[in-house]
Amino acid sequence: MNVLITGASGFIGQSLVKKLRERNHHVRVLTRGNPTQENEFRWNPNEEFIDEKALENLDAIIHLAGANISKRWTEKYKKELFESRINTANLLKKYCRKNDIHLKAFISASGVNYYGTFTSDEVLHEDSGVIQNDFLAKLCVEWEQAADQFSELSDRVVCLRTALVLGKNGGAFPFLRKITDLNLGAAVGSGKQWMNWIHLEDLVNLYVFALEKPTINGKYNAVADDIPTNKKFMKTLARTLCKFFISVHVPAFLLKLMMGEMSTIILHGSRVSNKKIKSAGFDFEFSKLQKAFKSLI
Repeated sequence: MNVLITGASGFIGQSLVKKLRERNHHVRVLTRGNPTQENEFRWNPNEEFIDEKALENLDAIIHLAGANISKRWTEKYKKELFESRINTANLLKKYCRKNDIHLKAFISASGVNYYGTFTSDEVLHEDSGVIQNDFLAKLCVEWEQAADQFSELSDRVVCLRTALVLGKNGGAFPFLRKITDLNLGAAVGSGKQWMNWIHLEDLVNLYVFALEKPTINGKYNAVADDIPTNKKFMKTLARTLCKFFISVHVPAFLLKLMMGEMSTIILHGSRVSNKKIKSAGFDFEFSKLQKAFKSLI
């Protein structure tokens, strides 16, 4: 397939581009800089510009573009988090409509915080709906609504509600490994909040699965089977690294002081089910946390 990817230079995008090319898909990427390769095309969302050559004979779009959620959420940065996801999707739709493009699939990233950021033992499914209408829930809802607009232009629209992504060279794992290597691994807050996660390799394979399987349509939770508490998550990492685990928890007020509102994504968490995507035929290579840590270490 001819596949256009936004956010291709990011942590997930780089691995996805490589995997798709290995599977003989023709991958095009949008870049804000000057294109240096044949498959690169310039876009500038601030100027509402896309090189229209990127859309010629296009079969699918995978929309990964979005500002990093792990920076401090000032009011200005909150606006950027929205615009970098929603405005870019709207721009893609505008150009697809202008060029009379009909897609086989539009696949968009989303987040497990769609349901809200809170701690509960309830297991959440794709049809659970928004339970706590906080900042991240609103962001994910509008993100998915922007994707759903492509139902007019695409045979399928898929949104992958993604958990914490564990990868060797990006995301949160390098930092977590560093502090654990220093024997500073510890639970944060109550330590009882649930930690939804997915290995980078499984997430990349999930995007490929969504692209290649024509029956995949709608919303899916992209999370592994094994969902530990924060305390168990950090203790498992320490054990895998053969390091000490500090029994004293990092106080919640300290994280709030350091990170502001963003600390909620660390201090709270509910369990999210992956049964829907598994019942559709997807197999996780890294369903257990310790196996995932061992592969990264």
